[in-house]
Amino acid sequence: MLATFIRAAHPELVAAITLTEITDPVRLRKKSGAELATAAGTLVGKARGKARLKAGDFVGIAVHEDMDACPGPAYDSARKAVSNALAKATGVSASVYALAAAESEAWLLLFPEAFTLYRPSWKIPAAWQGKDSGRRQTPKEDLEGILTTPRFRESDGPEIASAALTNGLLTKPMGSNRSYQEFIEDISSWEVPH
Repeated sequence: MLATFIRAAHPELVAAITLTEITDPVRLRKKSGAELATAAGTLVGKARGKARLKAGDFVGIAVHEDMDACPGPAYDSARKAVSNALAKATGVSASVYALAAAESEAWLLLFPEAFTLYRPSWKIPAAWQGKDSGRRQTPKEDLEGILTTPRFRESDGPEIASAALTNGLLTKPMGSNRSYQEFIEDISSWEVPH
């Protein structure tokens, strides 16, 4: 799903690089000190290895993790610590830490039309639209409660994001989400390699 958001936010970057996914579970936000530095280094090492396997240059890494809480002091400190650890591990290459508050489903709620485009029977309530989706404590469970025919599953997320991208919605969020906006600002400033 992160690749879809990157495609919408920075098409010039995506045209110049090959996005490669590492599917390892990311558990950086709860680490600190040497443990965080080691975990960030390991993840960056895997990304560098993937680039070599594809006979390409490693230009950077974008890492996604759910915060499981709304923005606040814990979000701020985790985002800062992990961003710094990734920056040290990548050296001169770029790094972006996408810490979704509370969950990536909150980012999807910024694009309510995409749910209906993906499944015509799904509709996001008007009362949920145009709000700060990062303040919703349990967005995934909330979606599971209202999208029941068929029931919403976490695995629907990438397809919903793809529908939003295909229909030009990802550049026009309805509402706000601080974590999403910070990710968009960070990825948009990533320099396009020559």
